[in-house]
Amino acid sequence: MTPGPLRVVVADDQALVRVGFCGIIAATPGFEIVGEAGNGEQAVAAALRARPDVMLMDVRMPVMDGIEATRQITRATDVRCLILTTFDLDEYVFAALRAGASGFLLKDTLPADLLNAIRVVAAGDALLSPSVTRRLIGAFTSASLAHPGLPLLARPGLAAAPPGLAAALAGPAAGAPSRDRAARGRLAHLLTERELEVLTMVARGLSNAEIATELTISPATAKTHVAHLLTKLDARDRIQLVIIAYQSGLCDQGGRPP
Repeated sequence: MTPGPLRVVVADDQALVRVGFCGIIAATPGFEIVGEAGNGEQAVAAALRARPDVMLMDVRMPVMDGIEATRQITRATDVRCLILTTFDLDEYVFAALRAGASGFLLKDTLPADLLNAIRVVAAGDALLSPSVTRRLIGAFTSASLAHPGLPLLARPGLAAAPPGLAAALAGPAAGAPSRDRAARGRLAHLLTERELEVLTMVARGLSNAEIATELTISPATAKTHVAHLLTKLDARDRIQLVIIAYQSGLCDQGGRPP
């Protein structure tokens, strides 16, 4: 994140929506609009040119959609992409998360929530609420039922496994219970007891501040634990940590230890 105001680019093919978001952001101290885009191709160009902290990205745009634009931006830069959507967790949002987006935001969100979302994503956190986490895992669970013989992250349409963790979680193609027990055991060798505890909380959708409150530690310590998890598990972001927690059998669909 650059020093000074948070630098934002807004990409949306609807001019009124784009102007509205830009107006709210530009009028708020601590924020700066450094570009606009009306399609995905323009969004990629704006990201490469301006190198903003955060890109607000609509998924449904002409020329190049927001999913492909997000994929290109996150591969080429450190820009964090926050997806704008009209519908709560539609199939486009799932695809955008797989493409590297840091979270999503409904277009009818309140101005205060918009600004907070930009701050959260700029700070390096994924914007994924507990309700979103549960529904995201619901999609993974559906894939699990459809493809019971495959590890979760290898099933069609889902994110690829973090490279350093794939071998650690890989096990014999035995029954699911024995495979889950083996995966949990391998995960326990990689992580400390506290890190396993924090990973479970991330899988429940808790923020660093909420983890700190629940464990009676400082937010800085909670952030450090999450950073260690990302490093040890070769995970790109909190979204992949959530997937890992369920892939390993560390949590059930409700976010509880099995």
